[in-house]
Amino acid sequence: MAVNTKAIKNRIKSVTNTKKITKAMELVSAAKMRKSVESALNTRTYATMARDLMAHLSGVEDKTKYGLLATRPVKNILMILISSNRGLCGSFNSNIARKAVFALQNKNELSKHILDSNKEVAPAGEVKVNILGIGKRSASLAKREGYELVGVYNDIEGSKDYEKVISISRNVIKDFEAGNYDKVVVAYTDYKTSLTQEPRIRQLLPISPRDLDEMLGNLGKNKNSAVVKIKDGTNKFDAGGYLFEPSEESILKNILPKLVEVQLYQSVLESSASEHSARMMAMRNASDAARDMINELNLTFNKARQASITQEIAEIAGGAAALE
Repeated sequence: MAVNTKAIKNRIKSVTNTKKITKAMELVSAAKMRKSVESALNTRTYATMARDLMAHLSGVEDKTKYGLLATRPVKNILMILISSNRGLCGSFNSNIARKAVFALQNKNELSKHILDSNKEVAPAGEVKVNILGIGKRSASLAKREGYELVGVYNDIEGSKDYEKVISISRNVIKDFEAGNYDKVVVAYTDYKTSLTQEPRIRQLLPISPRDLDEMLGNLGKNKNSAVVKIKDGTNKFDAGGYLFEPSEESILKNILPKLVEVQLYQSVLESSASEHSARMMAMRNASDAARDMINELNLTFNKARQASITQEIAEIAGGAAALE
């Protein structure tokens, strides 16, 4: 069967145009990745210190006075799911979706509270799960899996949307303190390198020393247990080496919400850096695949052209022989 060289040429032209698009997208993603990674790394030290401070402050003996430290049997869980607004970013969205679905399918484990003494607080009956999405793809996951979507924010892309993230965290804190949710977790993608991004699910509320120790360990911090002591007869608050004034109550009620805001903002930055890294690598792989395809099509075209020329020569030689 003769090979249509014109169809091959059209195919080569089409793949070449696709390669130009993927190469341009790779360069754009690389530029965005550098900015996102810089933002995530620059704030990581601050976020780590904030987690360390939270771990110390969350060790107070009487947690019932502070809503963000209160541990109660879980009836309602809110998962803040951070995804992307667009596709073409490899397995970025599928990885965090797979992690979230696995956790939600085992929601009885997810809803347990593990205290400092390794005691567990079991959920109170059937656990209801709501999803708050950051990124359009999170809304698709909630609808596909049948979970209630309480809201979706598709206009948050990184460090420039700090105020929007803070607004989200304040609304979440308000709902948690009002008892609408008994546990709040955040599902995001932790940036490791441009080639490696790890999906994670972390407890945001209530603030847990055990969970914070795990977070600190993932970032290379020492996981020393925090011991908090209140000095008798004074208004000074001594928390594992920290000395605060004027009092425990005024400090915790002001600083704990801000530290929660920092953790959510850092999760958004990590996911943004991971998304652009994944998209850059996906577009690079697409460009490489297009280049290989063009080489194969050129080889096929040359073989078809050579076969056509050979056939024409054979026909001319046969016609000349017949005339003789």
